[in-house]
Amino acid sequence: MSLVRARAEYWQAVGEVLDPEVPVLSVVDLGIVRDVREEDGTVVVDVTPTYSGCPAMRVIEDDIRAALHRAGAGEVRVNTVFQPVWTTDWISADARERLRAYGIAPPSGSAAVATELVPLLRRAPVVPCPACGSTRTEQRSEFGSTACKAIWYCPDCRQPFEYLKAI
Repeated sequence: MSLVRARAEYWQAVGEVLDPEVPVLSVVDLGIVRDVREEDGTVVVDVTPTYSGCPAMRVIEDDIRAALHRAGAGEVRVNTVFQPVWTTDWISADARERLRAYGIAPPSGSAAVATELVPLLRRAPVVPCPACGSTRTEQRSEFGSTACKAIWYCPDCRQPFEYLKAI
């Protein structure tokens, strides 16, 4: 098998690994997989965690190894890389729509346009309701089921929902 074909198959296998906290997205959709390559017969995957203390990383690494073994890879090494730092800007547009359809409001705005290193005044983002689209929503809790999500509420359709925070 050619290296190009093998690399494409390995990327496809890694692209089928779902995020354990948001199982509607793959780790590739989230933008945490930086590279998949072969080095001296070992398949090497570079992964950047969404944040340095993410408890899902061990599960993600194990799932990546298992997916690559199923795809025919022999030895697999998963490297954790911290630079450049992951941001929600790396979530694909298609993945943002799947988040919304799943009932989680995707991150609003762009982490890349921040003008201050430390914002002097925190402004709540405008978070459209994933159920009805209303922007008349309000934050109920800064933390949801995971540290990267917040709990919001829509008074128009009376639905609570999670918001994946822009990082």
